[in-house]
Amino acid sequence: MLSGKRLADIGYRTFTGTMMLLTVYGGYLCVMRGYRYMERQKQLQLAAENQDPEVLKD
Repeated sequence: MLSGKRLADIGYRTFTGTMMLLTVYGGYLCVMRGYRYMERQKQLQLAAENQDPEVLKD
């Protein structure tokens, strides 16, 4: 049977591993949002230069 110290150690490692994964996933989401924002800005810039009203509707 597991001792209390061993169980606490396993719980701590599980918790910290989960937090690391959530941090990495959150960073990924932030980077992707920034990437989509930059791509949208490029599309709007091109549409403004070409005066394409269909793209500017959004």
